Amino acid sequence: MRVLTRSDLAKIELGPAEVIAVVEEAYRALAAGLSANPSKLTLQPPDGHSVSYAMLGRDGTRGVVAFKTSYRFHTRRECYYTSLALYDDASGLPLALMDCGGIGAMRTPAASALLARECAAPGSRTALVIGTGVQGRQALPYLTATMPELERLMVFGTHADGLRAVRDSMPGREVEEVADLRSAVEQADVVLGVAGPSTTAAVQADWLRPDGLCVLVGYGLAPSTLHRADRVLATSAAQMAVTGTDLADEHGVLRPVDAELPDVLVGRAEARSGGGQRIFAYNSGLVVTDIALGHHFARAAEERGMGQVIDLWR
Repeated sequence: MRVLTRSDLAKIELGPAEVIAVVEEAYRALAAGLSANPSKLTLQPPDGHSVSYAMLGRDGTRGVVAFKTSYRFHTRRECYYTSLALYDDASGLPLALMDCGGIGAMRTPAASALLARECAAPGSRTALVIGTGVQGRQALPYLTATMPELERLMVFGTHADGLRAVRDSMPGREVEEVADLRSAVEQADVVLGVAGPSTTAAVQADWLRPDGLCVLVGYGLAPSTLHRADRVLATSAAQMAVTGTDLADEHGVLRPVDAELPDVLVGRAEARSGGGQRIFAYNSGLVVTDIALGHHFARAAEERGMGQVIDLWR
């Protein structure tokens, strides 16, 4: 089994267009019934000081089975560890064990970019990113890869270093820093909520343009954007039911999902069913996209002779 550390993977450079192509292929294979993506298992202690996930999936186009684990601890200091183990389902041999942090940081904005491409109203020209953390800094390069027609790019955040990093992520393009969140939302065709849990941002449904799109990855959008949307899309309705509980109404109920991204990509469902619709899209990670991108990295690492090959079961 080839072991790939975070620093190993950082030496393999993949551009947004390449990542998006791999992620889209994974969604299409899932829609075609070639791949499997069971719901994740979640474990959280009563006091909420940590949260753990376990995910199993199979990529049918690559013939790869994988296990992903994720553990976040956040009491006095925050720790986050995630790993991906890949197995060849044709030979039965282990392929690779790798850090999955960087992979998740790429496949998530790729999914948001695909949601935006499919769900944004025709003629969309303005985008707003809420948040300047890891996802905020990745959002615009991926978004403009699927929507090169975007002319105006805005960012809302409260950390100077993060705002600078978002601007630096788009060399040659102007990124406006906005202070009035409501005014910026009212002008934006596409709004991405990628802030962290401590954000005070909470976009309300009536701030959105009549045909606006909002995509939620982390935080920054109020539950009303879901419940008052004309149409709701998700990467996976089942995953949204697990990870989107903070969006539930006063009765603990989530708004039903009208369509899933894999079905939209293959033409089995529509993103928009009419004009003038406000769309809410929920981006939850699917392990099939981690598998596809992880396998892509593993092959590149093998070609370069990177990582450490170990016989774990000797």
